[in-house]
Amino acid sequence: QVQLVESGGGSVQAGGSLTLACVASGYTSSTYSMAWFRQAPGEEREGVAAIDRGGASLYVDSVKGRFTISKDNAKNTLYLQMNSLKPEDTALYYCAAEVLPRWYPLAQMLVPGIYNNWGQGTQVTVSS
Repeated sequence: QVQLVESGGGSVQAGGSLTLACVASGYTSSTYSMAWFRQAPGEEREGVAAIDRGGASLYVDSVKGRFTISKDNAKNTLYLQMNSLKPEDTALYYCAAEVLPRWYPLAQMLVPGIYNNWGQGTQVTVSS
């Protein structure tokens, strides 16, 4: 059974940094495409960053240049380094994982519906 456990959330001031981690168990992360999503109260879940099996990454425009997604296959851990945080980054952050075919377009990996495996979320709050 696939399990994903996020950590690293917290409260920071605008301009600060946080690093989220998502530890995976029950499967080998090297075979999975993984992503970070976030959801603010009253809003839809939004794809933030994704990384495919080959290590190629994709970001939503609002975080480009500020966030970095990475994966340590040896530790079965996904990371999201978040710098220059803004109040609008405040949300519950989730990691997700799925086995996708190698031809699956990276541009489609920020769609929540393609993932069947989700963590429980970690809260990020950025104050101005």
